[in-house]
Amino acid sequence: MTADPFAELLLRLRKEAGRTQEQQAAAINAVSGRHTVTRREINRYEHSENIPTNHTLAHIAVACGVPFEELQKEAKAARARRRKEDQDDVKRRTLLGGAAVGAAAAAEPWGRLAFALGKGSTIDSASAAALVDRAAELHLSELDLSGRRLQSVVESHLDAITAALTHAGEYERALTIAAGETAALAGWVAWDLGEHQKAGAYYKVTSECAEAAGHPPLRGLALTYASYGAATPKKALELLSQAAQDVRGHGNATAAAWVHGRQAEEAAQTGDETGAMRALERARFAYDFADHVNEQAWVRFVTPYRMDSLALSVYGHLRRKELTTTADSAVARLGEALPDSGVVVLGDLASALLRGGDVDRGVYVSHAFAAAARAKPNTMGKERARAVAARLPRRERELSYHLEQFAS
Repeated sequence: MTADPFAELLLRLRKEAGRTQEQQAAAINAVSGRHTVTRREINRYEHSENIPTNHTLAHIAVACGVPFEELQKEAKAARARRRKEDQDDVKRRTLLGGAAVGAAAAAEPWGRLAFALGKGSTIDSASAAALVDRAAELHLSELDLSGRRLQSVVESHLDAITAALTHAGEYERALTIAAGETAALAGWVAWDLGEHQKAGAYYKVTSECAEAAGHPPLRGLALTYASYGAATPKKALELLSQAAQDVRGHGNATAAAWVHGRQAEEAAQTGDETGAMRALERARFAYDFADHVNEQAWVRFVTPYRMDSLALSVYGHLRRKELTTTADSAVARLGEALPDSGVVVLGDLASALLRGGDVDRGVYVSHAFAAAARAKPNTMGKERARAVAARLPRRERELSYHLEQFAS
């Protein structure tokens, strides 16, 4: 993949200054007076994984002795190139119509498999199983990979399944479902990275896969993901109402718990306390029958920790007295060895405590959340960071700024 000119410019400026990435981060922090830029972030800038905000660009300009306007112009051009690439990617990945395997996909085992299938051979059971299993594994990768890295891996696999679908034979339905699950994850990652139009395109194609395969839970997955980006809580509840219908039936208990938990969150945001508490009760009832490890791969993130975070969100919005006891039990469940999904729980816990009026405790948990999000740079912390930053008291301006930078 050709390096972006703006990333090359930042790399050249650092080398001309004779600095390591760590020294470059220190120089920028010295200008800003804050310790918000890390070596990891410098590395992301220089590998086109992230583009600095104008605020950070101003500090980079001073640290490197170059005009701010020059950096701002180049950064604007880089953002335009990224938008065009994103739009081209979505057009290229028309799943049900088939597509050629991209270079990134061909570099991996499943990509080479798809390339070989593209020669015209008929897919066999082992190849189909490998593609389906890989699609399932990707839903766990969210815990370990940064957003940009996960996006690259998911989209590469999407290319592989896309190529295989054109000659899937008796395995067409299984591969179509796996393709839809992979596209839904691609949409979620795109949304988390701020690429909302791209996310919508992926959710749409997931629903098309669900219709083609006759598999309603797949549409429920797309609708529930889409609910996070709905324009209003009312619109989110409309999406979730359909999703709840799609995940009814045997083998979907975990999915149902997630959907009802999301309904409770959105109802709480509208102030519908009765509706929120009923939906939360339905979520807990469904979870009593759930097996999040052995049902669909895409529900493995709905752990007991995640159920805690849904309840915390509801109680925080409604300022319910149960917030304190639920917060205590959530912290106890997390324990000292914070699991990867614990980043989400800490973020929801901090936001709920701040929203519920327990400011001192909320600030304490916010600091723990910020540390955990830095240590585990996966795709799940950014939206929580925005919510927490917006509710911190004025005395915590530095922490608020840091979380906003992390979210961007």
